Amino acid sequence: MKRSIYLTLTPLEEARQKILASLASLTLPGDETIDTSEALGRIAAEAVYAQRSIPHYAAAAMDGIAVQAEMTFGASEFSPKLLEIGKTAFWVNTGVPMPEGTNTVIMVEQIQEKQPGVIEIRQAAHPWQHVRPVGEDIIRGDLLLVPGQEIYPPDIASLLNAAIFSLRVRPRPRVAIIPTGSELVSPEATPMPGQVIESNSRMMAAYVQRDGGIPSVFPPCEDEEEKLCQAITAALKTSDILFVLSGSSAGSKDFTRGVFEKLGNVQIHGIAMMPGKPALFATLSGKPAFGIPGYPTSAALFYEEAIYPFMTAVTGKPFSPRPTLSAEMVRKVPSKLGQEELIRVRLGKIKDRWMAVPLPRGAGILKSLCEADGILRIPMESEGASDNTPVSIQLRRGLRQLKGQLIFIGSHDLSLDRINVLLSQQATGVALAIGSVGSLGGLFALKSGKTHLTAVHLLDPETRTYNLPYIKKYLPGRKVRLIHLLKRTQGLMVQKGNPKGITSIRDLTREDVQFVNRQRGAGTRVLLDVLLEREGVSPDGVSGYANEVATHAMVAAEIRGGMVDCGMGIQAAAQALGLDFIPLTEEPYDLVIPEEFLEDWRMKALLSVIRSKTFRETVQTLGGYDPSESGVEKPI
Repeated sequence: MKRSIYLTLTPLEEARQKILASLASLTLPGDETIDTSEALGRIAAEAVYAQRSIPHYAAAAMDGIAVQAEMTFGASEFSPKLLEIGKTAFWVNTGVPMPEGTNTVIMVEQIQEKQPGVIEIRQAAHPWQHVRPVGEDIIRGDLLLVPGQEIYPPDIASLLNAAIFSLRVRPRPRVAIIPTGSELVSPEATPMPGQVIESNSRMMAAYVQRDGGIPSVFPPCEDEEEKLCQAITAALKTSDILFVLSGSSAGSKDFTRGVFEKLGNVQIHGIAMMPGKPALFATLSGKPAFGIPGYPTSAALFYEEAIYPFMTAVTGKPFSPRPTLSAEMVRKVPSKLGQEELIRVRLGKIKDRWMAVPLPRGAGILKSLCEADGILRIPMESEGASDNTPVSIQLRRGLRQLKGQLIFIGSHDLSLDRINVLLSQQATGVALAIGSVGSLGGLFALKSGKTHLTAVHLLDPETRTYNLPYIKKYLPGRKVRLIHLLKRTQGLMVQKGNPKGITSIRDLTREDVQFVNRQRGAGTRVLLDVLLEREGVSPDGVSGYANEVATHAMVAAEIRGGMVDCGMGIQAAAQALGLDFIPLTEEPYDLVIPEEFLEDWRMKALLSVIRSKTFRETVQTLGGYDPSESGVEKPI
């Protein structure tokens, strides 16, 4: 089977320009005329001018009496004037035409009726007081829309008032979206092993709709070249732009490039970006066609980086480059030469410095893109970003939201997500930007000033006490507070039903037991080493001891997926994924907070949440937690 290998990778900026340059030769829909009432969100194709004035008559702007202003001159508290209703004064309501010969309105609150048909005023009125003159809002001939302007609800009312009942707008291109892969099933299905949930098409449809196009999602196409060719040929007949999802890489079942070459001209195959490298751009029958990578994060970033500017050029939607800010990375980020890498990050401000916490980088990890506050762009010629030189972060969220975030680098726990939920529900404006690096990594981050707080659960083998020995060792002289968050049960997570009959630490040495470990510096890893030493077991005798993951949830996921038999972790993680659990010990999970941050409004909101009854009730439902002393300060 011939593979469509990448002969050259096109730099990202060059790919953008090449795609945009193709617009001049493409067959795309032209402008259209639509009813004004249906113009919400559309883009004006030409200047629009008012065809009538609003209001089109002089109108009373208040309830009261209409008079000629000159007749009120001289009126005062000491020299009131009398006006006769029906002759020199006329009752009017808001919005009615001004009676002939009148040019001002006196509010009803300023009028005293001396006798039937006669009123008294004690203050002069100036001309056109409380009167809406002709054209106060719009004058016939006023410019209402400029070409390229997006139309909002007030625009529609203004246009209709000005007698604009139809208008020319930029097109909404029809975009055909064809997912490919024999393994695909819908999100509503219950997938079997080997089947892949197909949600990329709906994500692409949402992008298209946001950017002014009309998406049409086709049924998944099986991995057969002829079937893909037929599907693409059919889609081109009813669409202006084509997206083919997956199949653009160099695998034996990736047919997109071959079909594109058969039907048209391939201009790009492979872009020097990570994630997003396996991307295609071609013109088929004069229409633009994109081969979009199958991994969801690759697909999303390829759209945002390369297709979004093209779509806005077609639809006329305003192209909005993301703002940037300067930040420091909390740790070094290595990168591969020759490709522009897009690193997803969380952000928080520590005193006067913005700090960026890198998120998981895999092309299939869509959650990290959903969580990302911004993107760090590492150039093709760079081998990464240091942790002591400011870098530019392209923002995905507004500064107002980001200023409420607390950097939290340290030991992972499921309760942290619940804290974020409660902070949001209580409208505090505060959130935790979490980086899971283990307890020791958290202490080092705190020492270097790269986090607001950390969480630890470190057992000292010599004193058999938790946390304090490590704080004194790694944070000498640093004024910090130790705040208890909760006690939690640690033990061995095993597959449902415990098919291997695992009951103790000594079972980890069995040849038929495959283990998954936490990373170096994690409190759970430290606890495991203490327990192994207590049982006289060498780490070398544990199959999988060197297999490391970063969180309790990841340990549980590997066991649930059948990749391993056992792992060390908390009961809540086992319960969340339906695993069996062998409890071994209970440990304190504590927060370490520098004293200088205790008066920070964000920290106050956090401590208020963890000291609340609602937090205690919430975490108790997760299993294996004792939050009875949550928020209690421990002596140091």
